[in-house]
Amino acid sequence: MQGILGDLVDFIQEPSVLVGIIVLVGLLLQKKPFEDIIKATLKAMVGFVVISASADIISASLAPFGEMFQYGFHINGVIPNNEAVVALAIKDYGQATALIMAFGMIANIIIARFTKFKNIFLTGHITLYMACMVAVILSVSGMKGVQLVFTGALALGIVMVIFPSICQPFMKEITKNDSVAMGHFSSVGYALSGWIGTKVGKNSKSTEEMNVPKSLSFLRDSVVSISITMLVLYIVVAIASGSNYVETNLSGGKNFLVFSMIQALKFAAGFILIQNGVRLVLNEIVPAFRGIATKLVPNSRPALDCPIVFPYAPNAVLIGFICSFMGGIASMFILGIMGLTIVIPGVVPHFFCGATAGVFGNATGGRRGAMLGSFVNGILISFLPVGLLPVLGNLGVANSTFSDSDFAIVGIILGKLQEFLGGNGVTISLIAIVLVMVVYSMLTKKKEEAKLDNN
Repeated sequence: MQGILGDLVDFIQEPSVLVGIIVLVGLLLQKKPFEDIIKATLKAMVGFVVISASADIISASLAPFGEMFQYGFHINGVIPNNEAVVALAIKDYGQATALIMAFGMIANIIIARFTKFKNIFLTGHITLYMACMVAVILSVSGMKGVQLVFTGALALGIVMVIFPSICQPFMKEITKNDSVAMGHFSSVGYALSGWIGTKVGKNSKSTEEMNVPKSLSFLRDSVVSISITMLVLYIVVAIASGSNYVETNLSGGKNFLVFSMIQALKFAAGFILIQNGVRLVLNEIVPAFRGIATKLVPNSRPALDCPIVFPYAPNAVLIGFICSFMGGIASMFILGIMGLTIVIPGVVPHFFCGATAGVFGNATGGRRGAMLGSFVNGILISFLPVGLLPVLGNLGVANSTFSDSDFAIVGIILGKLQEFLGGNGVTISLIAIVLVMVVYSMLTKKKEEAKLDNN
């Protein structure tokens, strides 16, 4: 049983497989020619493999940056990292995680079918992380068996349609259409950044409008600007940590400045690859998804991982990362002054979440929106994990926790519901939420139909 569940986890957490299945089914439902189906399915899968591989390259290049930052500036505390905390949790909660994930994806489709929240969440590894956190919180409170799986799957299905909906008004600003949703569990931070942009961005130019002298026009190239920025950042932290530390612990004896330069350039290379992968996926999945939308879940849209927005504003990506990281540094000192658990800025979450927040803020508020929105995102993903730690049981004392805003919000809400209402209260509350969503959707549909009739 455990082996089968392990295989199930491996299968459904792989985004390229999920996307391939979606494209295949969508084109089959549209009765496309066999050769078109094979070509589109493979290209979409390859595109997601490119995105995943690019994310791995970026994460690997950022890892030594984080270590040099901690050592060079003498900082200790909890480091938010989804992969690390899930690796610890999956040993004891693997079976519950697999079942919650599988049935949660089914719940996602059912809820999208019968409500106005038409998002089909396709980011498999992020779904796995949320399923794992839900399994941990519900299990720690004593819930088990069928109730654990049912309640966990219902919670997962709800968040898989709600959080992309929160971001959708801003996604339409970014993509200029309504065909793709955000499928990454830091949606509250992204939506907050987009909202901040609407408040502070009047007359602020886009991050993509760079007025630079002709002699510096090469900076308009995102590859060049990203490479230069990351080179400066890496060299600063390398000097702060010292040649002895870097060459002994990180570079394998290679000169510490050369090592840092190569890591910075790997980061830039990963970013270029992400852009290419995104184009491949969007070109195939959006047309194919029409088949799913027409036959199974009318008017639905795919919710895809956060790098899907990077090509729309490459400069905002870099600005968002830097400003979010600065927000994390500021939060670290504030947490220390307040006597709370110190959350060390995790470079990977601040890149992916901060960069995405930058794109959202830029879409509604230009440069000011990108900078302030991503800075606030950095504060959000620093403070929220502190509130999450107490509801994770023994996992909360580990030297890591979940990093993105939605994890903390869902975890804190589930933990508090458990505390005040008990397991049955949580289950009943989630059922009630789904019923409210259905009724709200029916009433909204009737109002829209009445308005059309009057016109």
